[in-house]
Amino acid sequence: MDIDQFIRRNEPAWQRLSEVTRLVRSRRSSRRLSGTELNETIELYQRVSAHLSYSRTWYGDAPITSRLTGLVGDARAAIYGPGDRVGNALFRFFSHDFPGAVWRARRFVLIAAMLLLIPAIYVGIWMTFSDSALDAAAPSALRESYVQQDFADYYSSQPAAEFSTQVLVNNIQVSFLAYAMGIFAGVGTIVVLVVNGLGIGQAGGLFHAAGEAPRFWGLILPHGLIEITAVCVAGGAGLQLGWALVSPGDRSRSEAVAHEGRHSVPVVVGLILVFIIAGLIEGFVTPSPLHTSTRVGIGVAVEAAFVLYVVGYGRRAEAELDPP
Repeated sequence: MDIDQFIRRNEPAWQRLSEVTRLVRSRRSSRRLSGTELNETIELYQRVSAHLSYSRTWYGDAPITSRLTGLVGDARAAIYGPGDRVGNALFRFFSHDFPGAVWRARRFVLIAAMLLLIPAIYVGIWMTFSDSALDAAAPSALRESYVQQDFADYYSSQPAAEFSTQVLVNNIQVSFLAYAMGIFAGVGTIVVLVVNGLGIGQAGGLFHAAGEAPRFWGLILPHGLIEITAVCVAGGAGLQLGWALVSPGDRSRSEAVAHEGRHSVPVVVGLILVFIIAGLIEGFVTPSPLHTSTRVGIGVAVEAAFVLYVVGYGRRAEAELDPP
């Protein structure tokens, strides 16, 4: 939609929101708001918030975006009061910004998943059925030690809290690398994803070749499902950033990269919480004496909850970006 047409179509709603915001502020100091007054303000606030999201997406840092940011901010403060700003900002981030950004990058996330999982599956199958591949990976004695002891010992080598923190830091580093390397036209992100996929495939192949597949999956699935998903999400954001450099459209490459960079920030920030959850599972659930089915069930439940959360809230956030 042309920016002038966008302004003409929605200017009455913006002016009305400004008016009712001033009214709400004046009425708060004298009496409670009526249901009609509050409902109108909230309805206008939600509508103009959608306009702001649309403006940020299509018009970037144009003056109209700054104007709408001020309107929405003033209305939010008038409705909820200054004491609720932090809570409301957090609520909006996790109900709109983060899932919306992940959903927006979903095609790139799918590509990232393929870049990680296809090499993992290929190498795993190859090592399972090829003696030469096993011999090239490591001597027989080292393979046996890895399968029978070293792999499982890794998860109980430190106190759970300390190990969980170490895992968190490592996962954040990997995900940030997968994202940041996208600036090299996506090539760096591809390398990070493929290399991690090869490592997963090699580990799985060693266990399968030794007839210990259930043991491998029992150790990797509780935390690995959400962990790998998060790495793929970070990789998808990196690929999206790289694609902006390769195909900037009608913008300059610097403008396109800056635009995608702003939109991918919520992904990077939100994934920190996801990795905290993955680290807690890896530190406290994976090495626990719980039955394998219970541990795997926890991992599946967490993964399903994350996917449903992103799809549900992400679609809703995307709908707000449709032309108002």
